[in-house]
Parts: sequence; structure tokens; C-alpha cells
Amino acid sequence: MAHPLRRAADAQRHDSLFPSAHTGASDNAPDDALGEALASLPAGSVWQASRLARSQGPVLSSGFAELDAALPGGGWPAGALIELLSDRPGVGEMSLLLPLMRTAAQDRWVVWIAPPLLPYAPALAHAGVPLSRLLLVRAQSRRDLLWAARQATTSGSCACVLAWPPQLDGTALRRLQLAAEESATPIFLFRPRSVAQQTSPASLRLALRAHDEGLLVHVLKRRGPPLATPLLLKLHALSGGPPPAHRPAGGDTRGTDTLGPPAPAPAPSTASPAPKAAALALVR
Repeated sequence: MAHPLRRAADAQRHDSLFPSAHTGASDNAPDDALGEALASLPAGSVWQASRLARSQGPVLSSGFAELDAALPGGGWPAGALIELLSDRPGVGEMSLLLPLMRTAAQDRWVVWIAPPLLPYAPALAHAGVPLSRLLLVRAQSRRDLLWAARQATTSGSCACVLAWPPQLDGTALRRLQLAAEESATPIFLFRPRSVAQQTSPASLRLALRAHDEGLLVHVLKRRGPPLATPLLLKLHALSGGPPPAHRPAGGDTRGTDTLGPPAPAPAPSTASPAPKAAALALVR
């Protein structure tokens, strides 16, 4: 017995090869057959771009009801590559992830790889992030950063991996996406907004912009219809008041975040650390 989708495809092919000489209800027969075939399939078997897709794996709440409602499955996909795009660091991107970081399991690491600014420990502690589970990794090169990101993700010991990479090509992005899928560990990449027009295997892309009342989030890519208007997230509501975070130079409090002064450059060395030793330090 032929599959209903196969019968519908055959009907459409026959119609294109032998067009009907008359018009009327018969012109819609192939479309009707396809609609009936789709309706006969189990619920969730076919995703329609006009609807928000269901998550294919576990999801993690973002801590923001309005953002969860806009994400497939109702939260961050647990096994996916997620890109957060902004014009500059410190617009509020870390405050966006505070709910996820502070709910990490006690036996899991929250890994930061090559952040452009130093994490501000008082603000993180004030927000409830367990500092003992925060692991900061300095990468001396793009290669080291990608290696550390893959090792952290596939180790099975991390709640989430946050990385600030330089320019990445499609191959590097696909490897990170594959690592996230295989380990069910989310990877958050912080990238400049200028890459928004470039293709990416990331299942979710958000553009972030500082706002007087919090953070503006533009959903650039998701499994579902485009989101016409940005979301305004009020970050201070997370802890009942503004966290004692770093204030950018010039007194501009927009984008106040849990990032502090620029991270110092790694000390020059004539010998590169052995990857095996770095791996041991990563999961210690």
C-alpha cells in the first residue's frame, strides 16, 4: 500500500505532466490530496514554518516568561548552539544568562572561555551564581578556544559553555553544534552583530541591545515564524534590584552587566601548554 505522502506527490507530478483542459474544483485535487495526507500523519510529524516548532530534546527555562514563550519548546535548547549577537560586550548579555547559571546543578561546571572582560564576582554572587562552580578558561588562540569549547561540552560535566570566539567559519560552527547535540549541553557563542547576515548552523540566534529599562532581544533565527517585534526584558527584576555590577566608563548605566575590567592578556610563553594537561585542569 502506497504511503499517503507518496500518493499525493504522484498526484502533483501527474497534474504537472498532464494539465487538465478544464478548470474548477478538480484543479485543487492535488493540494487536497496533500492536505489529507498531512492530516493523516501523527501529530508533530511535520513541522510547518508558520508555527513555533516543538523542541526535539530537553529545554532549560531562560528565567524570563516572555522569552520562553518565544522559544521553541519554551526555553533554551539543551543540546544546541546558541548565538548571542551584540555591538559590544556588557550590554546585558550575562544578566540574560544569570537564571540559567544560578540553577546549574551542584556537580556541574559553568564554563566561560575567553571572555573579553573579567567576570565580576560580587555581582555574580549577588545574583545567586555559585562561584565555586564557575570555571574561567583563557585561550591563547582561536584553535585553543575551539578545542576548549569542544572538550568542555563533550566532557559531560558542564551545565553550559559560554565562549567569546574570534571570526569563525562554517566548519568550526558545525563542529560546535555537533558537540552540543551529542552531549545535550548548550553552547552560547557571543559574537558581533555584524555576522547576523552570515549563515550559521546555530538553531537559535538572538541580537541584543541595551535599553534604559533592561535588554532588547531580537529573535533573528528560531524554528518558527519570524518575531516581528523585539522583546524587552527587565533584568533588574531578577534579584529585586540593580546588582552591584560594573558601570561602563562615562557613567552610562545602560548595559550594566556582570562583566568588569578587560581581561589581561595571557603572559607570553615560549612553550605552549600540553593539551592533555589543559584537559585535566578543565574538568578538575
